[in-house]
Amino acid sequence: DRFGSIQDARAFCRHFFTWYNNEHHHSGIGLLTPQQVHAGRADEIRRKRQAVLDEAYAKQQGRFVRRRPRPPELPAAAWINPPKSSEQQAA
Repeated sequence: DRFGSIQDARAFCRHFFTWYNNEHHHSGIGLLTPQQVHAGRADEIRRKRQAVLDEAYAKQQGRFVRRRPRPPELPAAAWINPPKSSEQQAA
């Protein structure tokens, strides 16, 4: 359960954080990667996803019984540890 050395821990974290930030699509940020959001690519990617969804809807409307499909929304803010309400007001 523990790392054999600090070098082992650093190697693990280097690999994990690269994957987490650049490859893993997070449900809390519209199935984008943190890097895509940070780099300002979220709107472009969402537009492309919407075009694909519009094409799918045009071809097979029966598959989408409730409404036209849309890509997941982006939250106004995303937090690992959200500030307490008093901290938010002070900021």
